[in-house]
This record gives sequence, structure tokens and C-alpha cells, in this order.
Amino acid sequence: MQLQTFENATVVKQTGSLYRLTFLPGWEPFTAILSGRLRLRGSKLTNPVTVGDQVSGHWQPGEYNQQRKAVITDIHPRKNYLIRKAANWSRQAHVIAANLDWAYVVVSATEPQTPFQFIDRFLVTCQAYSVPAAIVLNKTDELEWAEGYDQSAFHLKDVYTRAGYQILEVSGKTGAGMDAFAEKLKGKISLLSGISGVGKSTLVNALDPSLQLKTAPISHAHLTGKHTTTFYEMHPLRTGGFIIDSPGIKGFGLLDMTKEEISHYFPEIFALSPGCRFNGCLHAEEPDCAVKEAVEKGKISEERYYSYLRLLEDPEGGKYRT
Repeated sequence: MQLQTFENATVVKQTGSLYRLTFLPGWEPFTAILSGRLRLRGSKLTNPVTVGDQVSGHWQPGEYNQQRKAVITDIHPRKNYLIRKAANWSRQAHVIAANLDWAYVVVSATEPQTPFQFIDRFLVTCQAYSVPAAIVLNKTDELEWAEGYDQSAFHLKDVYTRAGYQILEVSGKTGAGMDAFAEKLKGKISLLSGISGVGKSTLVNALDPSLQLKTAPISHAHLTGKHTTTFYEMHPLRTGGFIIDSPGIKGFGLLDMTKEEISHYFPEIFALSPGCRFNGCLHAEEPDCAVKEAVEKGKISEERYYSYLRLLEDPEGGKYRT
């Protein structure tokens, strides 16, 4: 019996051993499983196939019905992807998403506060794997009454604007800035990432209320968020484009990156590296370092520089916690 095959389906969700696929830009998801050959190929990964992957395969033999599953047999080459160390005690890696047009790290203007080191690890990974990245500053409406946070929000904007990153100021609650954000997402596949409680699902609901993603308030006792998104999942937006909502994560361990490479993914540090006395300068202990001089003069923020030094010390994130 000749199998009925399919080509160029996009993975939009994974739950355990089951996948949901659709043929973009259409949206008629169907269920698939992974062939054993692909499971073996990805033995060093927690997930050999990820959301955003384009795949091919065939339908399981038998009469067509709503329960019949497809079988994924091939993954098409990725134009890019994001990957992180799976866990501090694991040698495996987790592919977050693939074939992205943009990745956004969502941070809160108030609580919970996202450590600079988390933001920098995310941005470095995007830079390393050719994913355009920007920062979304959410909960800007809370600055009107949350005392003391306006200065920290201003400082965060200053640090990353000087580093060359775009910052989108929005409020998923009031809708401020959401029209401009929706315009950037139109016609693209974008990822939202960040720690728990910064309002990723609230932002997606603000972009498209029909999605009705589950949300939860942060814990005021510990100023941390609750995990409301369990799996990476792509959603179509009524304003155009597709967005991948992600579970809140605590750390972002870098994978297979040498110390010599890390400075390449800090744009403002890399730009000044040719002015250092020594080729291959790590900008740590070396004399006549143009980067250290720029930090002393305030041309490079201390927060970004200290994040860089911590990455030199511990790129895999074993010592990092939020």
C-alpha cells in the first residue's frame, strides 16, 4: 500500500509524544507522532522536533477519521533556531523554537524584576543563532502607582538602548503600545520568552482576545510569577502573523560557546574589540583593553559588562538562578 505523504507542514505545538501541525499560512491543525528514526537522531536533545520546524511525513495507514495521526519522518533545514542547556544537571539541550522572524524577551516594568543576566543570556543566544531580537517592557501602566520602579525601568531602557536593542513599551492590561507591537508581528513568526509573571500570556490575549490564554497573578509574598503556559505553542493572530507563547523559565544556559566567542555576541563590546592591545582579548584581566576603558568612561554599561564577565566564568548557567 502506498502511503499518503505530506510536505512542508509546520509544528505548532508539542505535548509529550504528540505534535500538532498545520500548513501555514492556513490554520487547520492535525495531530502527528514522531518516527522512531527521528527520535534516535535527536538523542542528545530533549526535543529533536520543535515548534516552528517545517516537517514532512505520511499518514498512518487506515481509513481516514478524526483520530488518525500523521507520522513525522523528516525535518527540513532550519533557517535559525534557539537552543539552551536543558537543565543545570543535564548534558542535554532543549531547542526552544525554530524558523523565527523575531524573538522578544518580555520584562516587567515593575514586578517580577528580570535579572540583567537573564536578559543578556537570551540576547546572546539570539545573536549567536541568527534570530533578530528585541525587548518588550510590559506593565508600563503600573508605573503610575508602583513607587520606585520608574527609575529602574528608565535604567533598563537606557542600558539596552545604548547597547543597540529596540525596546517596545506596552501594557497588556490597558492596551497601550499594543497597536505598534501588533504591526511589528504582522506577517511574521515571533517568539515571546521571559521569566514567569512578566505577562507573556496577557500580551497574547491583548493581541487577540479570542485566544483566551490562561493567566495568573504574581505572588506578592515572593514577587514571582506562576507558570500558566505549560508548553511552547504557536497561535495565529487576528491582526496577522503567528506568535509562540512559552513557559516561564528560570535560567538560560548557553551551549557549545567558547570564551573567545562570547564577546562577539555583545554588539557594543564587539564593536570596540579592535581597539584592544591584544588580539583575542577577553576584556577581563588584559592591559590596554578598549572595552574596560569604555566601561570606566560609561560608554558601556556596568550591568552589561558584568553579565559578560559572568558568562566568561559560567557560560552554561550552572551558577545562575532567578
